[in-house]
Amino acid sequence: MALTHFSRRSLAATPWKNGGGTTQEIACWPAGAGLSDFGWRVSIATIAAVGPFSVFAGVDRSIMLLDGPGVVLRSRDGRIDHRLDVPHRPFAFAGGAQIDCVPLGAPSSDFNVMARCGQWQAELQVLEDAAAIDAAPHGVLLSLRGDWRLDDQGEVCREDEGRCWTDAPRAWLARPTGPDARLAVVRILPAGPRP
Repeated sequence: MALTHFSRRSLAATPWKNGGGTTQEIACWPAGAGLSDFGWRVSIATIAAVGPFSVFAGVDRSIMLLDGPGVVLRSRDGRIDHRLDVPHRPFAFAGGAQIDCVPLGAPSSDFNVMARCGQWQAELQVLEDAAAIDAAPHGVLLSLRGDWRLDDQGEVCREDEGRCWTDAPRAWLARPTGPDARLAVVRILPAGPRP
């Protein structure tokens, strides 16, 4: 099992081809996979200009505003018209949708989770209180606000820092060290049969 610690500040930023923003990859599976062959991927994007989202057919996506005024997401078929302007509230959509993104003023940063349909399913939630996090073979934790204790040994995950684990089930006990804390939790599990 690989367990890695990361900080938002130290993640490398890759400019988008269209010049409309940058992406900081937190993790992907399998390790070293590209945009066409990942099973799952978790990243942070900074959106600075109007433009289309990349299309990922056969991928389930979740997006969540981290900071900034937010964006409006509109699909070209009219099925999606969503204002992403409340921090830490996940929004799920199909990666194959053709979506145009319009910033609501200044640049915004968002948290992105993608999972290949039929291979993986990703669950994204935000904790505000102490909770036991069920085991998952892959996952990511990111402290959105405040500091969190993540195990019984007293290890502290500071704001804007996180943990990523791959290829072995891991459970956590997460406890905030103060009020108004928030922790993003991504659990990635093998895909089950679709209804």
